Amino acid sequence: MTASSGPLSGLLVADFSRVLAGPYATMLLADLGAEVVKVESPAGDDTRSWSPPVRDGVSTYYLGVNRNKRSVVLDLKDDGDRAAAQELARRADVLMENFKPGGLARFGLDYDAVAATNPGIVYASITGFGSGPGGRDLPGYDLIVQAISGLMSLTGSPDGEPFRAGISVFDVMAGLHASIGVLSALHARHDTGRGQHVEVNLLSSALSGLVNQSSAFVAGGVVPHRMGNSHPSLFPYEPLPCSDRDLVVTAGNNGQFRRLVEVLGVPELADDPRFARNEDRTAHRDALRPLLVDRLRTRTAMEWFTDIIAAGVPCGPINTVDGGVAFAEGVGLEPVVHVGEGDAAVPSIRNPIRFSDSQARYDLPPPSLDADGEAIRRWLSEPTPARDEEPR
Repeated sequence: MTASSGPLSGLLVADFSRVLAGPYATMLLADLGAEVVKVESPAGDDTRSWSPPVRDGVSTYYLGVNRNKRSVVLDLKDDGDRAAAQELARRADVLMENFKPGGLARFGLDYDAVAATNPGIVYASITGFGSGPGGRDLPGYDLIVQAISGLMSLTGSPDGEPFRAGISVFDVMAGLHASIGVLSALHARHDTGRGQHVEVNLLSSALSGLVNQSSAFVAGGVVPHRMGNSHPSLFPYEPLPCSDRDLVVTAGNNGQFRRLVEVLGVPELADDPRFARNEDRTAHRDALRPLLVDRLRTRTAMEWFTDIIAAGVPCGPINTVDGGVAFAEGVGLEPVVHVGEGDAAVPSIRNPIRFSDSQARYDLPPPSLDADGEAIRRWLSEPTPARDEEPR
């Protein structure tokens, strides 16, 4: 096995999570050098069967969040496999799980049981609605949280039905919060020598992630509502139609608005008292919008994009996903990496974090079910290794 590199090299993560939030968090840790052992039931992670689409018969959903990991099948109802899982937890720096609260207690893998033999463990639990009596029994699905949190009430046309976001946005957000929590607890362990239980739930991540919309209610007493693609506090800050397709235009201050209308050939709008300040433009958006659209419809979105960006006003075309990847390539972000080598390499989206003195790793393609099971089970059956030793 090739030794891992990166800023988290040397950390061992026991990954008991499934589907998206937990696997996304552990993939980020693995990218940065942590050794992640993905523990799966005999049936495997649910996302292995979530298709289409597929690549070489494997779900692209699974491929998207499981690189740089090793897979071992452990049936927690089997005495030998359960003992191996407990030994993995005893040796790990981090344990990540997203079972229902208390779900791992019957296997001796809850926080108290693991911390009793491994007091340095950073034990991360991701749930839907927390571990308290009011939320512990509620199923933690992203779509349900999008509904309950209020996000869907904000998404869609003002006179239309509520819509879900195009991705499981709160699963991803909870995964990010979990990874932040893990790294914070590891930092604290340097001072105390002790690990701790890190808890993240989708609803809390959702309410935090609603930022200005949740703040509008808790700080201002205002209940936000659906506005389509419009912004409640800024205008223009939305897609506007050009001759071929929409262009998102975001003039966030008075100087940007003046430059925008100069490029559009209607500089007098900047001095119109209805549009002089942002609050004026927001109040009179119904009058201003058609004046901007009348000019934008005279050219294509990309023609306007070039000129408006050159004037220092943020804007961007509405792309499909392939266009988004191509745009990232065009600006030099190199968004696609190949994980693994040769015919086994899998295209994947680059880890978004860049360091001046470290780099992410892309050496292990998402593993087939139990791909490393024999080596990991053999390693766990041996006497406790030195801290820098790894399963081979």
